[in-house]
Amino acid sequence: MQMTAVYACVRILSESIAGLPVHVYKYTDSGSKEKAIKHPLYRLIHNEPNLWIGDAMLQKTYTTDFLNKIRVKNNGLVPQYYVEGNHETIIPKEIYLQVQKELIRRRVVKTSANGKKRSYSCNHCFSQIIICGECGEMFRMLRWNNRGVKSIVWRCISRLESTGLECHARTINELILQDAVVKAINQMLGDKSSYQAQLQLNIASVIRASQATSVENIAEKLMALQQELIQKAQSKETYDEIADEIFRLRELRQQTTVDTAARDEQIKRINDLQDYISQQTVHLTEFDESLVRRWVKQITIWDDRITVELKSGVSIDVDA
Repeated sequence: MQMTAVYACVRILSESIAGLPVHVYKYTDSGSKEKAIKHPLYRLIHNEPNLWIGDAMLQKTYTTDFLNKIRVKNNGLVPQYYVEGNHETIIPKEIYLQVQKELIRRRVVKTSANGKKRSYSCNHCFSQIIICGECGEMFRMLRWNNRGVKSIVWRCISRLESTGLECHARTINELILQDAVVKAINQMLGDKSSYQAQLQLNIASVIRASQATSVENIAEKLMALQQELIQKAQSKETYDEIADEIFRLRELRQQTTVDTAARDEQIKRINDLQDYISQQTVHLTEFDESLVRRWVKQITIWDDRITVELKSGVSIDVDA
């Protein structure tokens, strides 16, 4: 792209292609093609390609000159309308909202005492789940070569860089971490009845912690308020308070949807662990990385022990 002529040609072609409309076509009985305007994918792809949950924002652009067919971006000069259920969903709304929440979480997994933000990483099964019991920072993997003997160890970040915290946590070999995970799972398998009872209590606590207000109740309130807002608008009465309440209920409904999906996922995870405990007839003999990714939420390093916390809410202490 160092030649001006080549760059100009590429720019013209790319801008022309980017400006082409996207349509959905269907075959007719005669074998020809025609636009499938009534197909739900037509509106999704042609009008609103980025909303996967069935909603659409209407009037993002508007016509300023009907004779010359000039449309401009709507910067607030004319009303915009957010329509729910505009087309068939590709992704269920609760899953979509959960993904958005997870994306936000992964942008900043942890903020150190000095203000440094650490983003998500999944390169290693132990990445960002090993926590220092002394200062609360994460551990980082290091590769050591001591007189030709290579090993992988994990050390608190506070001992590797300036985080604003003083730490004296021990450096731990990865083989010890693997052995601690195996011991923790075997300890759980060796006392199945106690841990299954604990898992049942965890399910009960998750259900109790769930919000009493359901999405259906919020939707009913929204419908009533929207009808009231329309009536007040037609009679030219003030409706600012109703509009504010509608916005508040919409945010509450979205949060409730996410919380409900998270609760269901937590209960499913606990049930899966119960099934694993009941079906596993022998103890583990070797480390399995997939079990860490599936079950382990956090590993805390102390001076005299290692605490393995599972995603189901169970914590197991291992001498190491």
